[in-house]
Amino acid sequence: MTSKVIAIAVALLVAGAAFGQAYPNRAVRVIVPAGTGGPDIVARVVAAELQNQLGQPFVVENRPGANGIVGMDLVAKAAPDGYTIMVYSPGLVVNKFMHKTLPYDAEKDFAPVTNLTSSGGLFLAVNQSLPVNSMQEFIAYAKKPDAKLNYSTPGIGNNWHLATEVFSQKIGIKMTHVPYKGGGPAVAALVAGEVQAMLASPAPLLPHYKNKRVRVLAYSGDKRNAAAPEVPTMKEVGIDYYYDGGWFGMFAPAKTPNEIVETLAREVRVAMQKPAVKERMAALGVEPVADSPADFRKFMVNEFRAYGEMARLAGIQPE
Repeated sequence: MTSKVIAIAVALLVAGAAFGQAYPNRAVRVIVPAGTGGPDIVARVVAAELQNQLGQPFVVENRPGANGIVGMDLVAKAAPDGYTIMVYSPGLVVNKFMHKTLPYDAEKDFAPVTNLTSSGGLFLAVNQSLPVNSMQEFIAYAKKPDAKLNYSTPGIGNNWHLATEVFSQKIGIKMTHVPYKGGGPAVAALVAGEVQAMLASPAPLLPHYKNKRVRVLAYSGDKRNAAAPEVPTMKEVGIDYYYDGGWFGMFAPAKTPNEIVETLAREVRVAMQKPAVKERMAALGVEPVADSPADFRKFMVNEFRAYGEMARLAGIQPE
């Protein structure tokens, strides 16, 4: 056997050994394209469990900017090797209908791994100084000629933004949108009185509601939220408005090997079945999903269709 043949054989053995190494064999970056107080809350719970189960660090990195576009672009262009993954919200979908051009293809550049949680609905919350204690009082106040209401969201094109515009049209009011860099800062703005109202996911809002820093008037889900059962649904207070509140999902760059995608989905499923994790998710007001990659792909197809229709109804034109 010549030295050249030996060299080739050794190279093939080394490559085969590297390929055969179990995933993961080094740290995994978990990119959250938002500030703190949003999807990163769920991402950090899940990342801690994956780290324990798989024996490698799962490091959560907040990469806010341009309503998630900065972080999503980073993930879309990352190597499809499973060492850069993303946890994000329907902002991934909504951006497609808010911007004429994006640096990535929202439908083609990400591999859906699993839907981590469902939020069920959004809470309509107001600052404590606003003189309203019910949805009907809020609507009456908002319709006054001199009412000047601002509402906060995690950014232009976020699903809270779209939900609030559709809601405002439904009840016939006008509020001014004030975008922030993440769900946490958006909720903090409501607490501080920088804005007067918002529609927000349970996870970042509930701690402030429980501490009586904001007043919650209604919930947009089809049933009351188990973490705040005293809050009525929109339908219960006479408003025909349902909004599912979105989800927090895990994605990998497109072309990530199926074995890696399946491994991540399987390990998330294991994590979500743990009593401590279930208890934590319940406290956040969200429900674990942990579906298969195939089911999450089907779900995402429907999400692009549904949010496109909501953007049309809200009269939103891409900029």
